[in-house]
Order: sequence, then structure tokens, then C-alpha cells
Amino acid sequence: MTGTVKMVMDPQTFNSGFSKREFVITVEDGKFPQDICFECVKERMSILDGVNVGDQITVSFDIRGREYNGRYFNNLNAWKLSPAQAGAGGAPQSGPPHQQGGGGTPSDSENPAYDEGGNAGGYDDPF
Repeated sequence: MTGTVKMVMDPQTFNSGFSKREFVITVEDGKFPQDICFECVKERMSILDGVNVGDQITVSFDIRGREYNGRYFNNLNAWKLSPAQAGAGGAPQSGPPHQQGGGGTPSDSENPAYDEGGNAGGYDDPF
């Protein structure tokens, strides 16, 4: 997915030792631009080094989902960032379906399924 960096949050480290860093890109989607929040976990946080607000980037990511008390939650886990190619605009890049898409993710404080270890209900983080 290609867009403009809107925000890069400070790293978060939880009591369990799990750490993550979130960032938001704005993707042009017709007349209603979308702000998409991604996260980098553990050692992947370093891919955000040198990324600044206003940069045009392409994000490669995996979608992770889980259920908690009958509610479903999604996270977009970024694993690669690269400068956007000229003319890419905000349109999703072609590629495997797991690299496209979007959707909102509740913040950790709003998401009871997201524990301090970054896991919920047996979700096994591959990183």
C-alpha cells in the first residue's frame, strides 16, 4: 500500500518485554482519503528509522486477525518500507492479496484482545 506518512508514534514497551511502534499513512481513495495505521513489532521497529512525516512510502505488510469475547480485531503488521515510486499515487500496489487492503484497528486501550505481550487468544506472532 502506498501513501504519505501522517504520523510516526514513539515506541512502546510493555511489562512482558514486548515492544511495538505504530505509524499512520494517508492513502488517496477517491474523494475520501483514508488514514491507515500500521504497526512494527519487536526488531521490525527499526524499519521506521529515518521515516519522516510527509514521506511518500510503500508499505509491505501482513494482516493479522483474532477473536476475543465474540469480537474480532485486525492488525496490519508492516515488515518492509520503501520509497514510493513516481506516479504511484495512493492506489494499492498490485501483488499478493495479503499485501493489499486496509481497515481500522482499535488502539490498545480500546482493544481488550491486545494484551501486553501483543497476543490474544493463542495468536502466535511470527516476528
